[in-house]
Amino acid sequence: MFFDNFDQIPTIATRTSCSIFVVPPETHLNLPHALYLRPDDDKKTNLISIESLRDFLALAQHRETKPRFFVVAPADAMNEPAQNAFLKTFEEPKPNCHFILLTEHPLSLLPTILSRAQIFYPRPSMPLDQPPTAQAKVLALAKKLITAEPNDLIAIAEELSKTKTKPREQALNVVATTIELLYKSYFKTNNPKFLTKLPHFINLYDNLSNNGHIKLHLVADLL
Repeated sequence: MFFDNFDQIPTIATRTSCSIFVVPPETHLNLPHALYLRPDDDKKTNLISIESLRDFLALAQHRETKPRFFVVAPADAMNEPAQNAFLKTFEEPKPNCHFILLTEHPLSLLPTILSRAQIFYPRPSMPLDQPPTAQAKVLALAKKLITAEPNDLIAIAEELSKTKTKPREQALNVVATTIELLYKSYFKTNNPKFLTKLPHFINLYDNLSNNGHIKLHLVADLL
């Protein structure tokens, strides 16, 4: 699902016990009655531990007479025990308690959280009725990636990484075009299968941008 601007987040969040917004974790939200959980600046770690989360969740056990928001940013900073503890709480929320998870990496969250929460992406700003402005070869590879079966990924990875000049730039261009195609295909057809694929390609783009191994991530991130 998509949202157009940050002002919509309070309204969206009140419709569910837990919503995930794929945005930078430092995003400022204009939320009334909000409490935030972030990694502890005093500790030499960027993780949110289960101890910190339990203290935070204890605040969500009070009786609320109007909507109150509990924001975790970045949500992917929660370690696995913390995520499991969070899952148990948001499955049985108190009335008027709404959890908001901010993350740029939704696939870093446990599948059990992703399957039970609503995930929202910022609506793309590109014209949705126009094809991507990419070279024919790039567009063809992007379409291949969208329809690829697991057994096809190795051959596509070989094709993408064999470019003699700037293979990483080429791979990033193809993945970016794939993401654009998925966005536009979803809005054109309203078919959720395109939306389901999107987090995997966003994760792949991030890993390639951070100098991840091209062949390895093209296969591992898309399986």
